[in-house]
Amino acid sequence: MRKVVVTGLGLVTPLGLGVRRTWSRLLDGHCGIVSIKDRSPQFAALPSQIAGLVPEGKREDGNWSVKDWMSASDERRMARFAQYAMVASEEALNDAGWAPKTEEELEATGVYMGSGIGSLDDVYETTIAYEKGGYRKVSPLFVPRLLINLAAGHISMRYGFKGPNHAATTACTTGAHSIGDAARLIQFGDADVMVAGGAESCIHPLAISGFARARSLATDWNDNPTEASRPFDKDRAGFVIGEGAGVVVLEELEHAKRRGAKIYAQLAGYGLSSDAHHMTAPREDGQGPRNAMKHALRHAGFRPDSVDYVNAHATSTPLGDAAENRAIKELLLGEHGKSKASDINISSTKGAIGHLLGASGSVEAIFTVLALHNNTLPPTLNLYTPGDPPEDFDCNYVAHTAQQRDVRVALSNSFGFGGTNASLCFAKM
Repeated sequence: MRKVVVTGLGLVTPLGLGVRRTWSRLLDGHCGIVSIKDRSPQFAALPSQIAGLVPEGKREDGNWSVKDWMSASDERRMARFAQYAMVASEEALNDAGWAPKTEEELEATGVYMGSGIGSLDDVYETTIAYEKGGYRKVSPLFVPRLLINLAAGHISMRYGFKGPNHAATTACTTGAHSIGDAARLIQFGDADVMVAGGAESCIHPLAISGFARARSLATDWNDNPTEASRPFDKDRAGFVIGEGAGVVVLEELEHAKRRGAKIYAQLAGYGLSSDAHHMTAPREDGQGPRNAMKHALRHAGFRPDSVDYVNAHATSTPLGDAAENRAIKELLLGEHGKSKASDINISSTKGAIGHLLGASGSVEAIFTVLALHNNTLPPTLNLYTPGDPPEDFDCNYVAHTAQQRDVRVALSNSFGFGGTNASLCFAKM
């Protein structure tokens, strides 16, 4: 099987635009979660009035202004999630130094870009327009802006990539599935290079209403937004919705070597599983996440005791964090595992950026790659008292402050509604 490596990274997050800005702010303990109650009366009436927003402003300050990144025509044709995907892809391709020109190179380069929800704004606004004015009030761009695979389509069209053009939509596991599936396309020879990741932008009263009615969101910190997302903390009470995009350039190892590409890490393993349990709630025993991690390590050929870091899915929900914590401990302390829980290094970066839904898996995969590349564990914000019960939460959760560690093997976990689970295993070359 051909080996797959990561040669480019691109980020759009609530901590800012670009890998360097996002990573440095993450390590410094910044939080991108803000109040949204002043955006409109509809937001102010919601039980959860906070979100991880991509900051708007000048490009030179690391902020988002669509006119700095694309033409008016492109802005009309692309929904916000696709715009984020395009900008993150541009950074990742520039970082990788991959700008194919020959027909052979273009045919060997593909795109795999997913989203969990896509453009809810377009659905809502077009529905209202149709109700008021009928057929003629529906934009001819409505369907193209709506379709989740158009993010991959726009990227392919902009750069002329003629390899696989694909999209996943698997709720909050989307970004991880996109990267893992893209790696397999390279392993099986369908492409030499893949631009892969996830993007999301659905900070809309309707989306927040839906998650709030499902009792998934944090509602107790509307006046203290930066304290709301608290993975593994005993006072955790729901996730904070966020937006952004994470994109990687994946490349076949020998292809990367021949062109002298910078290699961040190898994508050594990819594991998938299903809870087969409930539409939204995880299994309390963590069997699904445990199986995903186990399969990722099996594909990579690593024993559990070789894992130096786990970037957890941990969204700050009582059931989800507990189930994942149990799964990690059972796997990494089991057969061929570590001797004690304190040797397990886990953090959840959702304390800093919230839960980016379909983009979370790819953004957090990039954080995992950077942890490997820089031997630095990103912190879990707002973790004051692990639990509950505290005796079950006895790993090293990298509370508040980044830690220096020798990281050679790392897992990045993502789980989604419908019981879908994925784990990516990255390793140093």
